[in-house]
Amino acid sequence: MKLFVKVLFTATLLISNVTLSKTISDVEIADRLSVGNQNLVLNGAGVRSKLFFDLYVGSLYLPKKTSDFQKAMDSRFALIRLNITSGLITPEKMQNAVIEGFEAATHNQLAPLQTQIDEFIDLFESGIKEGDQFTFFAQKDIGITAFKNDVKISEIKGEAFRHALFAIWLGDKPAQKSLKKKMLGK
Repeated sequence: MKLFVKVLFTATLLISNVTLSKTISDVEIADRLSVGNQNLVLNGAGVRSKLFFDLYVGSLYLPKKTSDFQKAMDSRFALIRLNITSGLITPEKMQNAVIEGFEAATHNQLAPLQTQIDEFIDLFESGIKEGDQFTFFAQKDIGITAFKNDVKISEIKGEAFRHALFAIWLGDKPAQKSLKKKMLGK
């Protein structure tokens, strides 16, 4: 618990890009990130698109690269970052997409996670615009710390929630298969 408090406290103060790796859909993707005292490397990144429109760039960061979904999920620390690249994304559209993602990730077993899902959906209430960045820092057996444009906006506890959230992009029924492959470095 002491380690969690230290990492969480530091995470609320600092998410820093160490080096820029590449550009995807006009978004500069950091090769490494440091959240508090936890160093993470870019595992992979790709574009989420729908009906020929690029919506966001999704990036996965882990302590050590892997192309295996289970190893990524079992990582003590992990981070997913979404860089919004389209003005077509509204809070309502993002909330609906998130609900669909949780339905697929949990095989329609939302009830045990409904409180956390509702809290997560509320993260998008304040608005979404092109250029916004959402970062979800995960700690195994703890939960998620969410940031918008590097400002902490929420902590959502629960291992089952953490797993379901990451399964939206990396699970057996991901939001987009090609994005999953890219995030897993394939």
